[in-house]
Amino acid sequence: AYLYLSMSAYSTYIGLKGFANWFMVQYQEEMAHAMKLYDYINDHGNHVRLMAIDEPLTVFESPLDMFEKTLAHEKKVTAYINELVDLAIEEKDHATNIFLQWFVTEQIEEEGNDNDIIARLKLIGEDGNGLLMLDKELAARMFTPPVAE
Repeated sequence: AYLYLSMSAYSTYIGLKGFANWFMVQYQEEMAHAMKLYDYINDHGNHVRLMAIDEPLTVFESPLDMFEKTLAHEKKVTAYINELVDLAIEEKDHATNIFLQWFVTEQIEEEGNDNDIIARLKLIGEDGNGLLMLDKELAARMFTPPVAE
């Protein structure tokens, strides 16, 4: 989430308010996902331990660079989730396995969205008008909290 907040700030700084909005919504989504995990851990009588968060990147080469870093980050998150699923299966923790399937599905969507925007940014290239059109489109994204289960 922290990376997306940083990308939102940088996008605002460089005048791409639609990109800033997209990354802010991404930040909000990731915070909601974190709270879903937090609640699950607490609801099952376990102790949530908060740890230090590393400083995120704060400067980027281009909007394409931001989305390539976003995709790399999401792939890392996918790997972590897959490790948790594997552990839940190994431990025969069926409830946690079922719970984690929501995150597996979410990661498919996240990586797909990133790949789509990366492909579009590559098509746009150095075309400022194309970038502004995409910026306008990304400005329309709104945060929708995940449905409580």
